Amino acid sequence: MKKKKQNKKLTTAQKTLKKTEKKRRQEKYMTIFVNGKQKRVKRPETVDGMDVDEYIRNNVDPIWLHQNGMWEYIDMDEENEKDEKDEENDHESSFFT
Repeated sequence: MKKKKQNKKLTTAQKTLKKTEKKRRQEKYMTIFVNGKQKRVKRPETVDGMDVDEYIRNNVDPIWLHQNGMWEYIDMDEENEKDEKDEENDHESSFFT
């Protein structure tokens, strides 16, 4: 007859280490389902809870985008509106002088 193996109790240091490792894994990876099976994949990178590309589109000026070769993110309509506003301000200021 075989004896049952007794489980050893974890020390408090081992418990806290186990919890921190679990939390680190949850932050780094996420679980998705592929063909009915669970797969662990790395989480996409985020900045302030936003996707990196979305953050860049919302918060970066066109000069930085140009310097880093990200021309597809430069919105030409926005640039044209800024130029038109600058021209209007120039005309108004020259009219009153």
